[in-house]
Amino acid sequence: MKIITGVPAHDLGNVGAAAKAAQDNGFSGISTQENRQDPFLPLAVAATQTDNLEIRTNIAIAFARSPMVAANLSWDLQRASNGRFTLGIGSQVKGHNLRRFSVPWSAPAPRMREYVQSVRAIWDCWANGSKLDYQGEHYQFSLMTPNFTPYPLTCDVPKIQIAAVGPAMMKVAAEECDGVMLHAFCTRKYLDEVIMPRLEKGLENKLKSRHDFEISGGGFVVTGIDDEAVNKMFEWVRMRVGFYGSTPSYWPVFESHGWEDLGRKLNDMSKKGQWAEMTQEISDDVVHAFSAVGRFDEISNAIDERFAGAVDVLALPETTPKDLVLELRGKN
Repeated sequence: MKIITGVPAHDLGNVGAAAKAAQDNGFSGISTQENRQDPFLPLAVAATQTDNLEIRTNIAIAFARSPMVAANLSWDLQRASNGRFTLGIGSQVKGHNLRRFSVPWSAPAPRMREYVQSVRAIWDCWANGSKLDYQGEHYQFSLMTPNFTPYPLTCDVPKIQIAAVGPAMMKVAAEECDGVMLHAFCTRKYLDEVIMPRLEKGLENKLKSRHDFEISGGGFVVTGIDDEAVNKMFEWVRMRVGFYGSTPSYWPVFESHGWEDLGRKLNDMSKKGQWAEMTQEISDDVVHAFSAVGRFDEISNAIDERFAGAVDVLALPETTPKDLVLELRGKN
C-alpha cells in the first residue's frame, strides 16, 4: 500500500523542506489539492528537492484548464521529477465551473473522457512525433509546431487519474485512466458492493488488469498521537459526513445501508441553515462506517479492516511515525 501526505501549499518557501521530511519519514508520495492554492506550483518545488517521492495532484480541476495547459504542466513536472508525477484531475460541480471559473458546463463524464483522451494525444505527439489530430465534441487539437513542442522526457509520460463518485465517471476512470481517486464519503460496504463491481466491469471492457490500476481514498482515516487528537478528528469527520450527506448526489452511499431517511433529514436541515444541528444527527456508528479509527499505535489493524484488498493509496498526516508509515507500506 502507498502512503501519501500533504505539504504546506500556502507557503512555497517551506514546501521543499516539508517534501524532504515526507521522503525521509518513509512516505510514498505527497499530494496537493486545488482549494485555496494552485496545486501544480508546490509540486514543482517538491520535484526539485526530492529524488524518490511521488508527487501528484489530488485534485486539479480539469475543465478550468485547457487539456493543452494540463498536458504542458504535467510534462514539465514529469521531467523535473524524472518520472514521479501523476496528474490527478476532477470535474468539480456545475456551480463552481460556471460561477467561480466562468467556463462552460456540460455532462461531466463524456467531457472528462475527451479530456483524458486529448491529453494523451498531446503527449503522444510530443513523445513520438505523431501528428496531433484529436477531434472530439468538446475538445479539438490539430496544431503543434516544433517551437511549441517541449523538450523530450527521459522517462514514461505521466499517469492520469480522475476523481469519481457516480457510475458514469467510474466507467471513464476504469476505461481511460491509470487509476481512480475515490471520495472520502464512502463506506466499505459501498466500496465492495457498488464501486468495485463498476470498476471491474470497466477494466474488463478494455481488457485492463486490476494490477495496473490504482485505487486511492474511499474513506477517512481518523488517527493521531493520542485519544484527544483522535477524538478531535472524529468530530471533524462527523461534521463532514453530515455536510456531504445533505447532498442528494451522495445518497447512494446512505441507501446501501438503508439510511435514506437520514439523507432526507440532513437535506431539509441544510435548507434551513441548521449546520450545527446536522452534525448532531450523525451517530458514532455512522462515523465508524466511513472511517478507520485509532491512535497511531492501533490504527494499522483498523486500516486493514477498512481498506485492505481494495485500496492501494491512503493519505495520512505528516506527523505519522515513520515505523507506522513503513509498516503500512509493506501491506497489500
